[in-house]
Amino acid sequence: MVNYKHLHYFWMVAREGSIARASERLHLTPQTISGQLTLLEKQLGTALFTRAGRNLKLTEAGRLVLSYAEEIFSLGGELEETLRNLPQRRSMVFRVGVADMVPKSIAYRLLAPALNLTEPVRIHCREENLDILLGELAVHRLDLVIADRPMPANVSIRGFSHLLGECGTSFFAASEPEEALAKDFPNSLNGASMLLPSDNTAVRSGLDSWFDRQRIHPRIVAEFDDSALMKAFGQAGSGVFIGPAVIADEIERQYRVSCIGQTDEVTVRFYAISVERKISHPAVTTIMELAREELFRSTKHS
Repeated sequence: MVNYKHLHYFWMVAREGSIARASERLHLTPQTISGQLTLLEKQLGTALFTRAGRNLKLTEAGRLVLSYAEEIFSLGGELEETLRNLPQRRSMVFRVGVADMVPKSIAYRLLAPALNLTEPVRIHCREENLDILLGELAVHRLDLVIADRPMPANVSIRGFSHLLGECGTSFFAASEPEEALAKDFPNSLNGASMLLPSDNTAVRSGLDSWFDRQRIHPRIVAEFDDSALMKAFGQAGSGVFIGPAVIADEIERQYRVSCIGQTDEVTVRFYAISVERKISHPAVTTIMELAREELFRSTKHS
């Protein structure tokens, strides 16, 4: 059995990046922590760290152990807080994964209604690559995954995709070039500096097809797996970027950019992926109902 004291020392070193900083937090000598880490590595039969200058870098095995340690100590913290709050009513835990290309504001709008349920809900939200999130969904470490595409056909995981809604695509630019770009949209995009989602995102193929139909050839300066990073580059004036039309006003306010045009020919879709064909979790039911009725009012469902 894993020695949880050793695991706690490992967890602290991984978070702090060095034994010295971890020793300060734990009020132990570096020699004590180093010795405990050595014992843990012997017990597990694999190295957990490699040297990176003065700091320590996790090995592949170390990253795996850290993911379990995070979950273990998160649950331990939850247990302590639950016991402290007794005899108060315990919150229903809702663990949800958000794929990294789903805009943060969309994720918030989808998840926020769950906080207004009659039964108290505590949301554990994790952002990650979709493939990783689906793996955690398969072993029931997540109740739901919110993604910008349905369950991939080549993934050998039992799951069901529920369409939450869809909308058109808006194009945004920083204040300096936005007037010229807006005048002759979409032709103004021809040769313009463009920030695009990467090839493995759902919207990219539709966007490339739309460019071909319009005979537009933008100058692609960067591609992103993370939508927030793409917007940050756009805010700095690095190029035109895209976003869901349903949150166009919010993107303009938050990033201080202007919408230069919009098309309904490039559709952005959002899905709730679960291991259940028929949804039973009350938080998931609320999210799906309000997404279809309020956030994506124009979406048609079968």
